[in-house]
Amino acid sequence: MENSVEKYERATKRVKELKGFYNHIKIFVVFNGFFYLVRSGFLHQFLADDFPIRPEYFEWVHTNVLIWGLILVAHALITYRNKFPFVKRWEARQIQKYMEKEEQENKKYR
Repeated sequence: MENSVEKYERATKRVKELKGFYNHIKIFVVFNGFFYLVRSGFLHQFLADDFPIRPEYFEWVHTNVLIWGLILVAHALITYRNKFPFVKRWEARQIQKYMEKEEQENKKYR
């Protein structure tokens, strides 16, 4: 039987993982939102006069969002690795199916 210290440590670790993931989402939204606002020209009036605002300087923004988005998806999969109930239900159904199939095969040869 688990003691409460182990449960507390596991819960603390889980909260840290979730907090890290949510912070990652916040940073993703803030930075990429800023990049898109600069790219769109909306923030040009607030930027310094010598800030490069030509469109070709911001061609990388889409690539940044794509790559960072894939990394964010990977982070989500790692964070929620044990929280996909449909996978557990599917595994249980498959195990049950193969056990029943094997049992039927064994009954044939008795």
